[in-house]
Amino acid sequence: MKKDYSIRTIDSVGRIVIPMDLRKMLDIQEWDELRIFRDHDRIIVEKNNPTCAFCHSAKDLISFKEKYICKKCLDEAKG
Repeated sequence: MKKDYSIRTIDSVGRIVIPMDLRKMLDIQEWDELRIFRDHDRIIVEKNNPTCAFCHSAKDLISFKEKYICKKCLDEAKG
């Protein structure tokens, strides 16, 4: 039976390495954004899939001040 976990050590500045096989399986590329949050006594790490702050679309996104807006909503805002 193949194990579905691995043990990693936190370095002196709080970093851990996500194993390559997990990154490939989850299509996590270099410089992808990951969300990290707590759920009771667990730390959850998941790939961030940004959506438009207004309509929640994931198409044609533009990043602005740490938020995302889609081209359609941006065009509507311009009038």
